[in-house]
Amino acid sequence: MIQLDNPVFNMSPIPLWLEDFSAVKLQLQSWRAQGIQDLREYLQNNPLEVEQSARKINILQVNPQTLKLYEASNLEELRENLKHIFREDMLHTHVEELVHLWEGRTQFTNTAVNYTLSGERLDIQLRCAILPEYLHDWSQVLITTENITPFQNARRLEEKNRMLAEARFVYSPTSLWVEDFSSIKKRLDQLRAIGIEDFNTFLDVHPDFIQQCIKDIVIIDVNQATLDLFGAADKSILLKNTHKIFSNEMSQTFRQQLLDLWEGKTRHQHEAVNYALDGSIRHVLLQFTVFPGAEQTWDTVQVALVDITARKKAENYLEYLGKHDALTKLYNRIFYIDEVNRLERSMQRPVSCIFIDLNGLKNINDQFGHDAGDELLRRMGHVLEQLIKNTQYSASRIGGYEFVILLPNADLTSLNNCLHSLNELMLIDNQFHAAHPISLSIGHACSQPNERLEDTLKRADAVMYHQKRAYYAAQQ
Repeated sequence: MIQLDNPVFNMSPIPLWLEDFSAVKLQLQSWRAQGIQDLREYLQNNPLEVEQSARKINILQVNPQTLKLYEASNLEELRENLKHIFREDMLHTHVEELVHLWEGRTQFTNTAVNYTLSGERLDIQLRCAILPEYLHDWSQVLITTENITPFQNARRLEEKNRMLAEARFVYSPTSLWVEDFSSIKKRLDQLRAIGIEDFNTFLDVHPDFIQQCIKDIVIIDVNQATLDLFGAADKSILLKNTHKIFSNEMSQTFRQQLLDLWEGKTRHQHEAVNYALDGSIRHVLLQFTVFPGAEQTWDTVQVALVDITARKKAENYLEYLGKHDALTKLYNRIFYIDEVNRLERSMQRPVSCIFIDLNGLKNINDQFGHDAGDELLRRMGHVLEQLIKNTQYSASRIGGYEFVILLPNADLTSLNNCLHSLNELMLIDNQFHAAHPISLSIGHACSQPNERLEDTLKRADAVMYHQKRAYYAAQQ
């Protein structure tokens, strides 16, 4: 028996309780006599029985560490405040105690929630043992109540952070992929081991290496934003159709990623082209990161895809507007000047050109309004589009009524063929729009040996203006 003045008991650094469970033993015997078989179910359905059983426990002694932990000055104060120390949380713990004893266990461990007299919560590691001399009546049971609050707080914080991290992944508005690149790292390490230094040249010689690495990627997980971005109903459908998402454009992007990884850039970003499962294009900004702790293996990497499709469309549209005439859909004067400079620098010869001016458009605007004039300009744009279709030629609107066709590598024969086609197209258009036929003043020229392109253009422009003056002179 543990004596009340036992020095080992009193000097223990762990809170100790010596309790009498003899009445609890009798209670368990009574329940067996009633034919109860599943004690846990019985107690869950009869919570008052749990309370009454807890009151049958008699506290015989506690050590100073127990009084200190629960902020009691003596055993009597502790006993008087048991209802504050053992609240409803403790009843769940007592159910587990009763089940352990019911199953014949004389020693068991459990966790519980207690409270100090000031109301501070305590997470407790509870160990219970019936002393060997008292197995017949359970009149002395030794209980330790170790304070594990710091440990439990750390565990709860870790769980909270884990759940927060998972929530950030799952509910992130950005498409996130967790992937395993460890096989790719092994391939790169093997290349270094055999003495490869110029990785860029190696990829030029062995383009199949890129495809091998792409096949080595293991997709571990994706979030909901990824499914939404690519139009997949669930993860299994997405993973079965990655070949549709990463098509031919993937090779060039992944080549750049491999070069970054070879240079030790475990964080990098590139623009890439992917496709949704319905075939629609997805321009994305790919941001690649090797997770902290995985730098030596690359077995956990994150790929974030930011959808920039709308931005790319806007950029392409602005680029289109910068080089095209909004009314006729042909190129504009800015493109024309750039193209002339390009042809001059490249020394492509011969170069032919056709200058066109619409006759009488001012009179059309004055008589029928600018909408009618704009319609003639649109018709002209359509005719020139048909003329240069499937050729390397370009057609530009360089002024209000003026157009220029540039014909690189076109000799005099090609120029005449183009003029013939232009006349035929204009004839068809004017027959269809007989009420408002289009009249043109046309000048053309083909570059001569050692002639500057600027001089060729001037010759064609002069011919066009000569025709224009003749047209207006005939109208008088």
